Amino acid sequence: MAETDTGTTFNYRPLYIQVKDSLIRRLIDGAWQPGQIIPSEIELAREIGVSQGTIRKALDVMTAENLLVRRQGRGTYVAEPAESRILFQYFRIVPDSGEASFPDSSILRWSREKANGAERESLMLSKGAAVWRIARIRNLGGVPAIAETISLSTTRFAGFEALTSIPNNLYRLYSENWRITIARAREKLKAVAASKSDAKALGCAEGTPLLRIMRVAFDLEGNPVELRVSRCLTDQTHYLSELK
Repeated sequence: MAETDTGTTFNYRPLYIQVKDSLIRRLIDGAWQPGQIIPSEIELAREIGVSQGTIRKALDVMTAENLLVRRQGRGTYVAEPAESRILFQYFRIVPDSGEASFPDSSILRWSREKANGAERESLMLSKGAAVWRIARIRNLGGVPAIAETISLSTTRFAGFEALTSIPNNLYRLYSENWRITIARAREKLKAVAASKSDAKALGCAEGTPLLRIMRVAFDLEGNPVELRVSRCLTDQTHYLSELK
C-alpha cells in the first residue's frame, strides 16, 4: 500500500494515476462539462489532499490524452469534441499534396437494423440487439474520398430517431446529446476491393483497391460506443500515423 502526500492510504497504483482516475470520474458523472474551466491545481490539491505536483502530473496525462486543454493565461478546460487537435487525433487520412484537412460529410441513409455479427462483437451486444446504422460519404476538397458505415447501439443511443439531421462531427453529437465522451479508439487496417455500392458512392470502378479502416471507439470507462467502417480511396491520399 502507498501513502498519499497527507498520509491517507491508497492502493499500489501510482498516486497521480489514482488522482487522474478520480478526475476522469468527474467527466463521466458530468460534474465537469465540455468547455468548462476546471479548478486550479492549488484548489484541486487542497480538495483531494495531495501535493500540487501530483495534481499537475495527473492533469498532464489528461491533457496528453486530449481530455483537457490548457489555454495560456486562462486556465485548464475540459476538452470539447470540436477541438481541432481532437478531431485529427481520430482522422488520419491526409492528401498526398497539401496539409491535412478535416472532411465534410453527406448522409446517404440511416436506419434501425438488427445487429450483425461484427456489430455485436465490436459493441458487445447480445444476440437480437438492434443498432442505428448510418451510411455517409466523406469529402476531401469537395471530392468523395471515404465511404463510411457507422453503427451505434439503439439502447445506448435512445432517442436517436428524434434527430432531424446528423452532423459532420459525430463525437460532438455524442457528447452534447448523450454525455458520452470518446476517450480512445482501436483501428484495424486492411486492403479491400471496392464493392458495387462503394464504387457508386465514391465514383470509382468496382474492384478498385481501397483501404478499409475498422474502428471501435470507447468511452471514458472503456465501454465500446461506436463501430465505424471506412473504405478509403488512396490514389491521392494516405493514412498518416505519427509515433512518439
